[in-house]
Amino acid sequence: MPVFRRSRDFFSDMLRQTDLVLLALCAAASLFGILMVASATRYMHTWRLVAVQSAALLLGVVLYLLVSQVDLNDLCKYWKWIFLTGLVFILLLVTPLGIEDNTGNKAWLDFPFLPVQVQPAEIVKLTFTLVLAKQLTWLRENRDLSSIPSILFLAAHFGVIFLLYYKISSDMGSALVFLFIFACMCFVGGVALRWFIIGGLAGGLAFWAMWDLNKIPSYMKLRFQVLFDHSLDPQDTGWQQTRSLMALGSGKLTGQGLFHGTQTQSEYSSALPNRHTDFIFSVIGEELGLVGCLLTLALLTAIVLRCVYVARHAKTRLESYVCIGVAGMIIFQVIVNVGMCLFVMPVIGLTLPFISYGGSSLVMLFAAMGLVSGAHGRAKPDWLR
Repeated sequence: MPVFRRSRDFFSDMLRQTDLVLLALCAAASLFGILMVASATRYMHTWRLVAVQSAALLLGVVLYLLVSQVDLNDLCKYWKWIFLTGLVFILLLVTPLGIEDNTGNKAWLDFPFLPVQVQPAEIVKLTFTLVLAKQLTWLRENRDLSSIPSILFLAAHFGVIFLLYYKISSDMGSALVFLFIFACMCFVGGVALRWFIIGGLAGGLAFWAMWDLNKIPSYMKLRFQVLFDHSLDPQDTGWQQTRSLMALGSGKLTGQGLFHGTQTQSEYSSALPNRHTDFIFSVIGEELGLVGCLLTLALLTAIVLRCVYVARHAKTRLESYVCIGVAGMIIFQVIVNVGMCLFVMPVIGLTLPFISYGGSSLVMLFAAMGLVSGAHGRAKPDWLR
């Protein structure tokens, strides 16, 4: 049976190149997320969102296995096309395909041949990470990474993606993810500390100037102000986070029970707004308590640590930088999302990775993890020994 033997060898080679530990962690987090989405959407009396998330998980696993076979060093030889792909997806937002969400952000694409909407930021995060990894590798091997020309070269790439995306979409949450990925990868790449201090001071001054000159939309300013005074606008801007705190507090140590949360199971969508997306961590807290929250964070932390482990043992610098970029993306989204639910960070529309509802987000998360998996199992390089 030569056909059977070839098929067996093919799948054997595929699994040998795949990081099964990382796949198991991501699949476990996603299955738990589907369970929580089912609970959070039970009041809608439809299984559509659960079906979409389940289909996204299956597609994501397939994509993970396929992307794991890709050699990142060969892929990044086409960095110009990767960069252009990211730009195209951003610019598609200004076409009729681009649509606004209920917050006024134009951050979604509605392709008529797809059953779900696509968030281009999820794709651009990957293209940005790949191109930045190529930049850092080239500069590290051919230039002084901390020289002014090198910093300007890196900053130009980041500036184009950050400013263009935010200008078109007004989606500050995803734009800030680019910033954190950029900072993590540059730090690991060896950019001098003085540039981080200069960048932090410049960013702080820019933010202060925009605030003072009223260049920041009033609704966004109010989201920052309510963090310091929860009574400032409790019926509007602070409503979501006030309800979130109530849900988390009512769960106590072990929660009210799956499918039994008072606000989660309420027929009124305003009881806990966006409970299946931005505030699914509050659903976990209400129904599974502090124990459920800690276990969720432990699972997500394990995924991040696995990415860092693979980065530490990657064959080349480029692969290591990509792994760190993916880890940084997860870290930032988890910190901000949990902070939103705890009312210590402004609501900027970042969901909890693998847990929150979002088909395109879940698929691209598995694609990102596939890039990490592709760097797994290679010989430890001399430059890290």
